[in-house]
Amino acid sequence: MHDGDGGAVQAQACATCAKGHACQAVVSRTREMRALIDEKKPHQAHAVFAQLAGEGHRPSLVTYTTLLSLLTSQRAFERIPALLADIEAAGLRPDPIFFNALINAFVEAGRMGEATSVFWKMSRHHPGCRPTVSTFNTLIKGFGIAGRPEESQRIFDLMTAWVRPNLTTYNILVKAWCDQRRMEQAWAVVGRMRPAAVEPDVVTYNTLASAYAKNDETWRAEELVVVEMARARLRTSERTWGIIVGGYCREGRLEEALRCVRQMKDAGVGPNVIVFNTLLKGFLDANDAAAAADVLGLMEQFGIKPDIVTYSHQLNALSSLGHMARCAKVFDRMLEAGIEPDPQVYSILAKGYVRAQQPGKAEELLQQMGRLGVRPNVVTFTTVISGWCSVADMDNATRVYDKMRGAGVRPNLRTFETLIWGYSEQKQPWKAEKVLQMMKDAGVRPKQSTYSLVADAWKAVGIVENANRALGSPDDCRRRNVSDHDEPGRHSDDEIDRLQRFGRTDEQAKSDPSNSSFLQVTSALGTGKTGKSASPPASFWRLCQLRMRSPGFCRNQWQKQCVFYGQNIPSLKAVVFLN
Repeated sequence: MHDGDGGAVQAQACATCAKGHACQAVVSRTREMRALIDEKKPHQAHAVFAQLAGEGHRPSLVTYTTLLSLLTSQRAFERIPALLADIEAAGLRPDPIFFNALINAFVEAGRMGEATSVFWKMSRHHPGCRPTVSTFNTLIKGFGIAGRPEESQRIFDLMTAWVRPNLTTYNILVKAWCDQRRMEQAWAVVGRMRPAAVEPDVVTYNTLASAYAKNDETWRAEELVVVEMARARLRTSERTWGIIVGGYCREGRLEEALRCVRQMKDAGVGPNVIVFNTLLKGFLDANDAAAAADVLGLMEQFGIKPDIVTYSHQLNALSSLGHMARCAKVFDRMLEAGIEPDPQVYSILAKGYVRAQQPGKAEELLQQMGRLGVRPNVVTFTTVISGWCSVADMDNATRVYDKMRGAGVRPNLRTFETLIWGYSEQKQPWKAEKVLQMMKDAGVRPKQSTYSLVADAWKAVGIVENANRALGSPDDCRRRNVSDHDEPGRHSDDEIDRLQRFGRTDEQAKSDPSNSSFLQVTSALGTGKTGKSASPPASFWRLCQLRMRSPGFCRNQWQKQCVFYGQNIPSLKAVVFLN
């Protein structure tokens, strides 16, 4: 708290909290945090937590557990060690609910070594905090996500000596095997359910069906629905048929997919808009416009109203073929139906105009979005930038880039690689290299593909030495401007002559956690590096009888690429919950 002059004011401590009890304010604020989390308002939830301390209250263990769940949902794992230290300083004793939340945090962070270490500490050093079904389910799920179903199975086998697995447990284990396409093992788990007095449900069979469909064996998924689910007297769901329809569409067996949609009515299940969108996309991808129109007619017969995805599939197919006039008609129908376009819809339209070599019209969409109150995202801006690059107009490309920064939209790797590609097409490698500094200023880290693009730009003008320099280590690339002869834009007379010749030609062509008394988090929420997490103590494995085992750019065509960013989490250390 602060006074009017900005000085700190010490809040008066709550007498109830000082006695170690949670006052009514703490209880009500904790409930408020939960409500805000449910409403997807994380920042307000953090503000409520901060207000508690500002008013002199001491958060309860329930409050900290709520905050831990919030940090996990935000993937703000680097902040969890400080939270654990605060709990230790407050002298709070963790309960099973908190332990489960902490294990789940490690699982979500992909740190299974630390997750199992918490399990060990929980079961061995805290009487009254025996692992629950939820504890085991979380661990089984974690190893499944990590692609280690054998470890999921071992945790399951260990679990039976502690608590009785429930239906959710079995379904998680089935999914762990199915995700690795180990169907024999998945069915073995199903075979253990009925002897344990647990009946497979729709989720069980949907998981199996999905695995068959992903393995291009959709006929097995349909057979599973017709035979096994009927034998178990289970009613199929929209999700079940959606899996089958989607599988047939991926396999290109569109008539089979259409048959299944019609067959759903006989099964007493009405197809929803998701099923129709899947079928529609299948026919559109096959360039079967007549069948796609039939699907839209069938939707109308079933009384299913098209949603934004329905229109997006149509717009994407038409824009890919360069039919922008028809795109405009579909877009108008969407507006007439009362569906507000989102940035993705505008990105699809922009992509169509770019393919049609009409970047000006693509950029006009940015102005239209502004009038309708739709905020362009990085994909929309980058698509427009690529349009100007494709017609060799880098002045407009950089102008749109500046407009994006002015709008508060952060560029990503693809944005910068698009600019590099554009300068490369114009035979201006020194400008392509300057984009690396722009990336640094924007806080975007180049990848090897980025340096390769810069090297290609130099190779295109015949300066192999600079190409080799660009392909050096990232440290070398960051230091390359140290000497004058390495500075972009400064070249020998021969290099200048070559660049001028290329420029003239181009103008013509333009037409382990350690052993503390409870838990020491060392690399837990990590280093940001991929790979194996720290190994738990050997005593844990003796206890559990487990053996844990351990872009496409080219000069003549710009293709869509997906970039996945890992989280860079600093190495942290916190010793918590000392006895």
